[in-house]
Amino acid sequence: MCGITATFSYHPDAPPVDQGELTRVRDAMERRGPDDAGLWIPEHKRVGLAHRRLAIIDLSEQGAQPMATPNGRLRTVFNGKLYNYRELRARLQAQGHAFCSESDTEVLLHAYREYG
Repeated sequence: MCGITATFSYHPDAPPVDQGELTRVRDAMERRGPDDAGLWIPEHKRVGLAHRRLAIIDLSEQGAQPMATPNGRLRTVFNGKLYNYRELRARLQAQGHAFCSESDTEVLLHAYREYG
C-alpha cells in the first residue's frame, strides 16, 4: 500500500511549505512504498505533495506520483485502486483524452477533468 502526505499553508501569514519536513514525513513511510518516492512543491510554496510508491499496476516511471495532468493544472497523490479504471479509461479515450501511462491514478486525474 502506497503512502501519501501533503501540507497546505492556508493562512497568508503561514510559513511556506518546508521541503525538508515534507521529505522526512514521506520517507518515514518507506515501508509502505519501497519502489519510489516523489515530491512536488510549486514556486509559491503554499502546498506540498509527497508519495511513497508501491508499484503494482504501472511499474514504469510514467506511473510515478505526485502525478499531474499534461497542462500541470491538476496534481494528485493517490493511495487506492480504481477497480473499473480500464472501463473509465476507455470511456475517457473515446471522449478525446490521451494517456501517458497505464496507471489508475492517471485515469483519476482525467476523470476529474472530465466530470469534476
